[in-house]
Amino acid sequence: MSDKKLEAISKKFSTRKKPLFNVGKHFIKNIDFIDDDGSLNIPKDFSQAMFGMGCFWGAEKKFWSIDGVYLTCVGYTGGVVPYPSYEEVCSGLTGHNEVVNIIFDPSIISYEKLLSIFWESHNPTQGMRQGNDIGTQYRSGIYVYEDQLNKAKFSKDRYQNLLLKNGFGTITTEILDAENFYFAEPYHQQYLAKNPNGYCGLGGLNIPYK
Repeated sequence: MSDKKLEAISKKFSTRKKPLFNVGKHFIKNIDFIDDDGSLNIPKDFSQAMFGMGCFWGAEKKFWSIDGVYLTCVGYTGGVVPYPSYEEVCSGLTGHNEVVNIIFDPSIISYEKLLSIFWESHNPTQGMRQGNDIGTQYRSGIYVYEDQLNKAKFSKDRYQNLLLKNGFGTITTEILDAENFYFAEPYHQQYLAKNPNGYCGLGGLNIPYK
């Protein structure tokens, strides 16, 4: 999409200043997503990680039960429209990616371990798709906070070498500074816990990150 078209879409929705809904509590953990001050619920000395790895339903499930993960939520990042709806993102016109945001205790689980789960749990060589899910919102991405950039780049190089040794192609994962995270609609949060037989097209390449 041209920069001019993205700019026009951005201007159209620039007056949107707040979410379209109240996101509530985590379905499994019964923890508020939002603090009293309106910010994301991140306890003191905890960290966050944000990954795009295809449909966010399956992506979130990969992380919510891991020891040291305090909270998971799904949403949108990397686009030009503030507080987008699912339908707007799926139009392909806003530039957003579907992502899982992970709040974790680094004294229990490291960022490097989360990266290993990220790489092993999807196919990072497919560009603007993941399996049968096709579109810009399904691209592979790592969105970094604070000191995470070098760790993310190192992990990408390491996994790329492993993939090449096993006959796979070039990783297309984007690694960018984390921008605004916009919550997805409440029915998307922990979707596969609410709908155990729901769709999940997520699948890795069976190449361990080691």
